[in-house]
Amino acid sequence: MRVIAGSARRIPLKTLEGMDTRPTQDRIKETLFNMLQYDLADCTFLDLFAGSGGIGIEALSRGAGQAVFVEQNPKAAEIVRENLEAVRLSDKALVMNCDALTALKRLEGKYRFDYIFMDPPYNQELERQMLEYLKDSSLIDKQSTIIIEASLETSFDYLKYLSFVLEKNKEYKTNRHVFVYRGE
Repeated sequence: MRVIAGSARRIPLKTLEGMDTRPTQDRIKETLFNMLQYDLADCTFLDLFAGSGGIGIEALSRGAGQAVFVEQNPKAAEIVRENLEAVRLSDKALVMNCDALTALKRLEGKYRFDYIFMDPPYNQELERQMLEYLKDSSLIDKQSTIIIEASLETSFDYLKYLSFVLEKNKEYKTNRHVFVYRGE
């Protein structure tokens, strides 16, 4: 795994051994950031369920002003820190070693995110729990975009009940990225 573009281009990133994390493949990461590239400058980015931090680091490398990484696994959180040091972007980052919901509560009132990327373990409805919290949160506004990496089987039919609007659904062979924003 490596940084695709920007100030840290081509720098390899460490990943956690085993199946505890699923790093986003380079080609999928490249597709995702091709969709975001013109809106990243100086944005505030939240990488929930960060794993090795590859998505948030890519955002910083491409011009995001600040990124917060949330990872519950202590070994993975340490790898995020090591990767940030390797790409020389630690000064623009905050790494939180706790569960995602606790992190959201701790961040409340301190940040407003332009982008929230979440890649929770598949088929456990964790993305729904995060959206239920975010629907009334000051962490986002109507201009914020939430991107969820999910299995192809994951249903998002509940979005309208939480006042979220499905903006885009980009499917790949084994998973997809779902883009949502807060509606009226």
